[in-house]
Amino acid sequence: MSTASLLDRYEHYRTRRFLENEKLTSGWLPNWRTQHRRRILAGTVVALIGAMFVTAVASYFTIVVSLVWLPIVLAFLPAWTCLQIVSGRQSDAPRHALDEREIAERNSARSIGLSVAQGLLMIPIFALLWSPAIDSIDHRALAYSAGGFALASILFSGCLPAVLLAWTRPDDDPEDLL
Repeated sequence: MSTASLLDRYEHYRTRRFLENEKLTSGWLPNWRTQHRRRILAGTVVALIGAMFVTAVASYFTIVVSLVWLPIVLAFLPAWTCLQIVSGRQSDAPRHALDEREIAERNSARSIGLSVAQGLLMIPIFALLWSPAIDSIDHRALAYSAGGFALASILFSGCLPAVLLAWTRPDDDPEDLL
């Protein structure tokens, strides 16, 4: 069994599952599929991840703030799920399920997400690398805070392609819906 055929079979399986899920969810949340409402959802997702960043930084100063993380995540999960549904999950769609323009847009958004991940993750990495030389720092609190910041960074950069695509994609042509 060659590796290429295994990868090809997996890609075809992913495409088949994606198209089945797309067919299932295509009628969900019809009133939220406009650009204006997608932007509301995208802004909500970004605001909730921003709150995760704030919580992570604030947890360095007082650990009690970290209790706020759970309600933020509980609000984030449905907002993120709704954004994925109304945007058609284009950001993580297999290439065989998209046309050339959609592939180019998806790849561009993913590239931006990767760049953001690399930049944001440098902050907790450098904080953890340089902090041992400073005795006045609470190293446990810094480790916890940096971990939360890293988690928020990964979530943000992972969600960013879907947010960008949902924000920039124009409304569907009414003729296409017939």
